[in-house]
Amino acid sequence: MAKGSIGVTTNNIFPVIKKFLYSDHEIFLRELVSNAVDATQKLKTLAAAGDFKGETDGLKVSVSINKEAGTLTVSDHGIGMTEEEVNKYINEIAFSGAEDFLNKYKDNASAIIGHFGLGFYSAFMVAKKVEIHTLSHEEGAKPVLWSCDGSPEYEMTEGDKTERGTDIVLYIDDDEKEFLEQSRISTLLNKYCKFLPVPVVFGKEQEWKDGKYVDTDKDKIINDVEPLWTRKPTDLKDEDYIKFYHAIQPAQDDPLFWIHLNVDYPFTLTGILYFPKIKNNLDIRKDRIQLYCNQVFVTDSVEGVVPEFMMLLQGVIDSPDIPLNVSRSYLQADRNVKKISSYITKKVASRLEEIAKTDAKAFEEKWNDIKIFIEYGMLSDEKFKEAAAKFALLQNTDGKYFKLDEYKDLIKGNQTDKDDNLIYLYATDKTAQYTYIKAAQDKGYDVLLMDGQLDIPFVGLLEQMNDKSRFVRVDSDVVDNLVRKEDAKDAELTTEEREIATTLFKSQIPAIEKSEFMVTYAAMAPDAQPVVITQSEYMRRMKDMAVFQPGMSFYGEFPDAYNFTLNTSHPLIKRVVDQAVAAVKDEIKPIDDELAATNAVIKAIRDLDKDNKGVPEDKKDDLKKNEDKAQELRNKKEEIVSNYASGQDTVKQLIDIALLGNGLLKGEALNEFLKRSVDLL
Repeated sequence: MAKGSIGVTTNNIFPVIKKFLYSDHEIFLRELVSNAVDATQKLKTLAAAGDFKGETDGLKVSVSINKEAGTLTVSDHGIGMTEEEVNKYINEIAFSGAEDFLNKYKDNASAIIGHFGLGFYSAFMVAKKVEIHTLSHEEGAKPVLWSCDGSPEYEMTEGDKTERGTDIVLYIDDDEKEFLEQSRISTLLNKYCKFLPVPVVFGKEQEWKDGKYVDTDKDKIINDVEPLWTRKPTDLKDEDYIKFYHAIQPAQDDPLFWIHLNVDYPFTLTGILYFPKIKNNLDIRKDRIQLYCNQVFVTDSVEGVVPEFMMLLQGVIDSPDIPLNVSRSYLQADRNVKKISSYITKKVASRLEEIAKTDAKAFEEKWNDIKIFIEYGMLSDEKFKEAAAKFALLQNTDGKYFKLDEYKDLIKGNQTDKDDNLIYLYATDKTAQYTYIKAAQDKGYDVLLMDGQLDIPFVGLLEQMNDKSRFVRVDSDVVDNLVRKEDAKDAELTTEEREIATTLFKSQIPAIEKSEFMVTYAAMAPDAQPVVITQSEYMRRMKDMAVFQPGMSFYGEFPDAYNFTLNTSHPLIKRVVDQAVAAVKDEIKPIDDELAATNAVIKAIRDLDKDNKGVPEDKKDDLKKNEDKAQELRNKKEEIVSNYASGQDTVKQLIDIALLGNGLLKGEALNEFLKRSVDLL
């Protein structure tokens, strides 16, 4: 019998902390099963090298629970350990059994789960006592029994194990009894060990008998030892990929397509990434891509390993070159991780380009399902943006698709303005903006449909990517001003007519919450709409961007600003303005005369300010009095015109039709419009 203290020193404790100071106690099971698989793989490697002549068929790892004894046991029939090896690999924590083994068999030991080292000590997170029963594969070896209660003190004696391999027996601590429940262990094995390369047995297969499930004699193997990503793509069919997808992502629609990753230089990486149907759901979840190390589940929180936009995808990535048991900040700074991230981005872009080239029709059919992924990638990753510019699509309101360069060539002849800017016209709602789309199309313009969740910031990105280009929403101005070929034609109204017309219409626009209207004028075609409501491209886009950028949130508080544009060439507008001028001119003429005289006095007083020091003190009261008088006169004029306008159903009808066409007529105002429409009939 031997007694001693486990060799933990200041020189060797750091690797232990770095690798095995886990936050989740459940991780112990992954470590113990992984070590058991490791020991099994080592035996296979020795046999392949001719250093072991014994039987290697039917190798497996077993996990069992004894609730009465309060134990959980992980058993293997692998390489086993001698007393010397237990001393070296268990008692002296400074050594790593896997790394030591790899140094000797580095040319043919690729299946060893070397990154996990001696995670054996994670057992003490849940156990008050741990025993190792082991018998080495070496001829003449004696069994060893090692026991420790979690303190540095251990006991090591000759054991009674008769079969090659190792049993790790955990006497579960009173506070960790959940790990004696079959359902809990089954869940953990399914999570961490589902794709281990050696069969893992937990319990027996069951069958329905006499009204209940009963155990059979057949071992229940919980893992797939040859998951899809470890196989050659040439050996697989579409059905295989879809079946595997549903195994890792239950209750999902079939994926659109997938990418099989396989690289062995300058790092090793395999995996499969699936494109689910995303549409308008920007749902960045951290658990869609599972990270494995030599088929051992590590995490489904892959920030840093893949770019954020890739988290819209689903699937698995397996690489022994990623540091596993370290902090996320360390992970993100690791050079191998950065290379892997760049590779995945490049591979995904390459696959998308390949699909777009080889089957353009199928790519177009999938576009609305993957558009949000591609736009998000272009907005957040410079290299992906450059690659995606070759295959990203734009869709117009007629449902046709174009690559970016194709669309540029399509519109440059007719949609280049007088300043040589290429104008991309777009709509965000094909139904609500139909009138504006139709007006643009009647002038020979093409209109894009940009109704996706990320289309607003994407529009800004496309403007940055193309010099001398602007995106203009089709309802942001009257059609003649969308693509200005020449300076705008002045609306032929006198100052007096403008003032009367402005009050005539503005006074009758119903109050709409968080909305402001400014009456403007344009000389459009006589058969164009008499009133057109537009919204400034700049201000509307700033409000839209406030949703995506917190620093712009104040724009979201601004009211919606609309231009209420009167078509001065339309007969109806001409008629109502002429009638209004004729009806009120006699009443407002003396007011205009008095206002002109008052304004002359105001000007004369202000002209006394010769050196920008302000008007003389003795004139300030006069100035204030005349300014107040001028405002009263203007208010009086507006009141006269407003009173007249309140009795003009045609004016109200023109206003309401324009509001209705923009979805702005609601509630009481809509009810009044309907009643008035019936009366006018």
